[in-house]
Amino acid sequence: MLIGIEPDEGQNMLLALPVNLYAESISLLDSLGRVTSEDIYSVQMVPPFDRSPYDGYAFRGEDTADAESEKPVILSITEEIPAGQVSLKEIKPGLAAKILTGAPMPAGANTTIKYEDTEFTDSEVKIFAPVKPGTNIINVGDKIGIGELIACAGTIITAPIMGLLAEQGMTKVNVVKKPLITVINTGTELVELGNPLSPAQIYNCNFYTISSYLRNIGAIPLNGGIVPDNPDMTADRLQTALDNSDMVITTGGVCGSDYDWTVKASALLGADILFWKIAMKPGGAITAAVLNGKLILGLSGNPEAAVVGLLRIALPYIRKLCGISDTFLPAIETVLREPIKRKNTMLRLLRGKLEIVSGIAYFVQDEGKRNLLPSPLVNFDLLGELSPGSPPLEAGAKIKSYLINI
Repeated sequence: MLIGIEPDEGQNMLLALPVNLYAESISLLDSLGRVTSEDIYSVQMVPPFDRSPYDGYAFRGEDTADAESEKPVILSITEEIPAGQVSLKEIKPGLAAKILTGAPMPAGANTTIKYEDTEFTDSEVKIFAPVKPGTNIINVGDKIGIGELIACAGTIITAPIMGLLAEQGMTKVNVVKKPLITVINTGTELVELGNPLSPAQIYNCNFYTISSYLRNIGAIPLNGGIVPDNPDMTADRLQTALDNSDMVITTGGVCGSDYDWTVKASALLGADILFWKIAMKPGGAITAAVLNGKLILGLSGNPEAAVVGLLRIALPYIRKLCGISDTFLPAIETVLREPIKRKNTMLRLLRGKLEIVSGIAYFVQDEGKRNLLPSPLVNFDLLGELSPGSPPLEAGAKIKSYLINI
């Protein structure tokens, strides 16, 4: 067991763990936010026919070779072709068809012109400049050809991707089954919502915070309940959770005090303890163990520290468990709006808000001091990172930050 390792080392140890991914077929309508389980290729061309890009006229470009502003070419109009209707008339020399946006090009026509660039009546159209054959057409397959990669395995299905799949006529899509992650909260002082509080007791808020993050990432959180400070009871609850889920997360019981049983309970089960404690603040009270290929992740009982540990250390592994190929939080360079007044002995993580002013990404610090409450977690979308031993920093200094987009 490694103790007090660096954040990246702990993150990479988790990310290196193998995961089992299972696929299921679901309705395209239900696929938003799900993760593709395989590469998806196009099966038909888009558009499936040559079509007009705008309202105007379709004709042979050759017929306008001699067109001039003072001597326009006059073409006879054969028909009107609205979108969704196929022309049955061929465009021969001297002829044109009125055509609307998206309508199929009629046989014989090889170009179009906007109606506002012409003069027209119900029976003829005047064209005042040559139009090159083959122009002003959206050709078959211009957008997507057959066999093109639409989405790689591990892609989160967004609204545009759903639209592309719909263009292919796909009503079903194969996605990764959402992993089940049981959240167990340890501590004799915890009480479930709906029950009265006795002296020295607090409500179990960590389950709701952690499970909400898990749901946003793409997992299905299960409530493993509250376990009092007892190693045997904790071990029993861990075993039950492992039997019924793909991963287990606990909160509390990892700091190293006489009442911290999460590491001891994992050891009682015979789990392989990967590490205990990370050299960072907050969130450094964290442990990881593996039993029968399943991860037991122990987070701090402090709500802020638990979330920071989850995001900074465990998020890439959980995204991998969900089948997502892009596992890491995006990192950007930000500029401090306020100074950092103290030196850091270990890696320090800051909550913050992203503000873009004149193209500059500013890190705006959360000035809240109540780090024993979940309220400092509200509305933060940046996790700033200060290196170990970094000195006090003036406003305007640049720091690395992670975008919290979950």
